[in-house]
Amino acid sequence: MNRYWKYIRPYLGAFILAPLLMLTEVLGEIMLPKLTSMIINNGVAGRDMGYILSMGGRMLAIAVFMAAGGIGGSYFSSKASICFSTDLRKDVFHKVQQFSFNNIDDFSTGSLVTRLTNDIQQIQNVVMLSLRMMFRAPGMLIGGLIMAYLMNRQLMVVLLAVIPVLILSIFIILKMAFPRFEAMQKKIDRLNSGVQEALTNVRVIKSFVREDYEEQKFQVTNKDLKEGSLDAMKIVVASMPVMMLAMNVTTLAVVWYGGNLIIAGKMPVGDLTAFTTYIVQILMSLMLLSMVFLQASRAMASLRRVREVLDTEIDLTDEHGTAKSAQVIRGKVEFKNVSFQYTKGTDDMILKHIDFVAEPGETIGIIGSTGSGKTSLVQLIPRLYDADEGQVLVDGIDVKDYSIRNLRKGVGMVLQKNVLFSGTIEENLRWGSQDATMEEVILMAESAQADGFVSSFTDGYDTDLGQGGANVSGGQKQRLCIARALLKKPKILILDDSTSAVDTATEARIRQCFQTTLKDTTKFIIAQRIGSVENADKIIVLDDGQIAGIGTHEELLVSCEAYQEIYYSQREREEEAGA
Repeated sequence: MNRYWKYIRPYLGAFILAPLLMLTEVLGEIMLPKLTSMIINNGVAGRDMGYILSMGGRMLAIAVFMAAGGIGGSYFSSKASICFSTDLRKDVFHKVQQFSFNNIDDFSTGSLVTRLTNDIQQIQNVVMLSLRMMFRAPGMLIGGLIMAYLMNRQLMVVLLAVIPVLILSIFIILKMAFPRFEAMQKKIDRLNSGVQEALTNVRVIKSFVREDYEEQKFQVTNKDLKEGSLDAMKIVVASMPVMMLAMNVTTLAVVWYGGNLIIAGKMPVGDLTAFTTYIVQILMSLMLLSMVFLQASRAMASLRRVREVLDTEIDLTDEHGTAKSAQVIRGKVEFKNVSFQYTKGTDDMILKHIDFVAEPGETIGIIGSTGSGKTSLVQLIPRLYDADEGQVLVDGIDVKDYSIRNLRKGVGMVLQKNVLFSGTIEENLRWGSQDATMEEVILMAESAQADGFVSSFTDGYDTDLGQGGANVSGGQKQRLCIARALLKKPKILILDDSTSAVDTATEARIRQCFQTTLKDTTKFIIAQRIGSVENADKIIVLDDGQIAGIGTHEELLVSCEAYQEIYYSQREREEEAGA
């Protein structure tokens, strides 16, 4: 509980008031049956209308008191649980934002969405229910037992015979419920992951006419969730009939046994009425407790899943950095005998013994076959991943010694998969710099060859892009992402195959602008086309995670066999296309 005290402390008043106010309902429910028995035994039996009205007035006052307490208890329990879950959700989201790429790889996106929404909602529900029932259910149980005992000890024997059976039934139900709820939450994960994937890639699905396939895939996961939910709900459904059966059997036994006592003159009629009400209260309190425990069982499965996120050890931090205040000033990048692998502890190295130096302001082209490690290499510069062996230095400082914030502020990156967000074009570009003037925004859009098409839109830079930039083409999206990175004014710029969707003439103009706009910026350009990097100061040729050659275009054409193969195969394709 120490871990969750931080979510309780700010709303401690609500957490205390909620169960205390619900306690007023308990006091009323315990008193009302006794007052009813007094009316029957004294007022009705003695035909005393004044007594009946007097006791009725007291009962009405108690009912109003109970209603006020119930409303207050419900309000504060709702406030406490909602605020608790809001703060918990904020911390879980904050933790996810701190995740490294390795940490994110351990969770599917759908699973993280489920944990932030459905799982935390389950926790909120059980906190609310617990606050309402914390005193009410035990209070009704204890108060009802005391009042029933004081009224008639002989009838208590019937009740005491039933309670252990009910407690045992509740225990068995809970033991069976927990693993089923945990399995159900995992199936919700799978459904959410599938839905997200289908909605995100809906254009691809339609272009390949795969709607039927996706529907069938969804039906499988949806049916799996249905069966898992029904499997879990069988336990919940079974609990209520068991409780009702016990209540009805007990009530029947008490009425039969109590009726004999009344006939024998050993018990007033009013006492039997009150005793029957107390039986209902006692058994209802057990039902409420079982409901709380069942909800808690599901919430515990959710809490464990949320705790998995909060307890995840961030494998990429700057807490041990020795140059946290350092800024990226010049943009010099050096790799010293760097090796890297995604799956730790195996022999599967993605990069092997990489050595090179990129001087400030240089343009470094990186080329190689698919899977050669191009993207993995540049991701080590802003510490999206950490090298397993060797050092990556920026301005002579190991990237692990920078604060992550300062390091990444000095690096602009246009990823292989271009991502834009809901909002206007201007809002998306200002991700590069919130404080940029409109003139700077337009200038960088011009450098990225984006201003032309943006200005052609009716609303210009105020054009809404829709979800994920759905209102622009692939080439336009790439140019906007480049403009966003340029607006950051980085000392190191990484373009990961980010001009693949633009024509060669536009690409050439973008590279030309780089020579003026980014003349002091170190530029890494990953490309599939040699034409995109042939004018670079250095070209790094990667082959199976190793450097096959470094040099200018002319030098590599003479010295690097891998580069020659790429060059001549591309040239042959171009000639065939031209013919």
